[in-house]
Amino acid sequence: MHQSFLDISPSVQQALDRQQPVVALESTIIAHGMPYPQNVQTAHMVEQIVNDAGATPATIAILGGRIKIGLSLTEIEMLGKKGQAVIKVSRRDFPYIVSQGLDGATTVASTMMAAAMAGIPIFATGGIGGVHRGATTTMDVSADLQELANTPVAVISAGVKSILDIGLTLEYLETHGVPVLGFQTEEFPAFYTRRSGFQVDYKMNTVTEIAQLMQTKWQLGLSGGLIIANPIPEKFQMDERVISRVIQQAVQEAETRQIKGKEMTPFLLARIKEITGGESLESNIQLVCNNARLAAELAVAYCGLEIAT
Repeated sequence: MHQSFLDISPSVQQALDRQQPVVALESTIIAHGMPYPQNVQTAHMVEQIVNDAGATPATIAILGGRIKIGLSLTEIEMLGKKGQAVIKVSRRDFPYIVSQGLDGATTVASTMMAAAMAGIPIFATGGIGGVHRGATTTMDVSADLQELANTPVAVISAGVKSILDIGLTLEYLETHGVPVLGFQTEEFPAFYTRRSGFQVDYKMNTVTEIAQLMQTKWQLGLSGGLIIANPIPEKFQMDERVISRVIQQAVQEAETRQIKGKEMTPFLLARIKEITGGESLESNIQLVCNNARLAAELAVAYCGLEIAT
């Protein structure tokens, strides 16, 4: 039934029909995660990285109420220019945006949903949402985590955004049975930095190992997705002490201005960029590119396993 709501681009459809590797990409990072024109430039760069690694990119958004699996250059440009005027869409927003024929930028949760509808099992993002600081009183927990518990998509990220409570986020994922894998690392990364002080569930050294684990999980009939934590390249990470102070300042400003819910993350990322003089934006761009590269390599390995079996 959901297929009637999907518009799959010819390049993505051809890859799916031929059982070739495809990587899903989100659109909130274009509309809400970065300023123009860096957002559009980064989206094109990420798609090229996926192509160069042997997979087909499928950037996902909702345009005119249609769930688009694979965007054109014109559509990416439009999202980048409109920016935060485009509605940020998570699971709860999906039926409204689609039924009303509106445009929406998909978050991690809604990109996972759309990817699963289209039959794409691998998705690259920057960082996933999680349990917000102070969630013991605000109950502010990202829908990304529940989606990971239920939707069979592997998500490659640089950990959770360091503006969140990383410890509680990992506890939540453990409770809901979501494997947290570290690509060539035992420590869970913290978005702008390679270290968080928290451990991953399992260190995986190769994409083949990860692909085998993915295949085994779903062949066992276990629901939900998994996280592949891919640390930001060392030369692009930020100083841990500096970014910690900056984040604390931004969080305090958000509390003072009573910014909550879906507005929180875009506000914090924008303030962190301002305070760091743009250094955080460059780190953000580099980690997204790094994740796209790994996702494409994983997609190639996973497709090889699926075809072999």
